[in-house]
Amino acid sequence: MDAEIKTEGKFRYLEIGEGAPIIILHGLMGGLSNFKGVTNHFPERGYQVLVPELPIYDMPLVKTTVKNFAKFLEKFIEFKKLDKVIVLGNSLGGHIGLLHAKLFPEVVKALVITGSSGLYESAMGDGYPKRG
Repeated sequence: MDAEIKTEGKFRYLEIGEGAPIIILHGLMGGLSNFKGVTNHFPERGYQVLVPELPIYDMPLVKTTVKNFAKFLEKFIEFKKLDKVIVLGNSLGGHIGLLHAKLFPEVVKALVITGSSGLYESAMGDGYPKRG
C-alpha cells in the first residue's frame, strides 16, 4: 500500500487505511517519508495512519515552539474530526506529542515516543532547551 500526499486547507499529510487513527509526528529534520515501514504495516491491521507535515519551515521563527506545534496537532485532529487518537512521535515529534497529550488528554488514547526527550521545566519557556 502506498499513501498519497494530500493537501487540504493548511494541512499537508499522508493518510492510508481505515480504522483506529494513528497520528505519526516526524522530528525536526524529518518528513513525511520517514515512516514508510509503519505506514505500510498498520493499515493492514485495521488502523488509519496519518502523518501530518509539521509547519517547521512555514511558521515565523519566533512561533516555532513545541506548544505551537502541539496546538497545530490539535487543529489537525479537529480538522480530520478524529477522536481517541494514538500519537506516535519521533524526536521533536515525541516532544510535541507529549505536550499535546498533556494539553488535550481527552483526545489521546495512547502516546508512543521514540528518540525523544521528556518535558522540561516550565521556567525554561516554550522553546527548545538551549545549551551552555
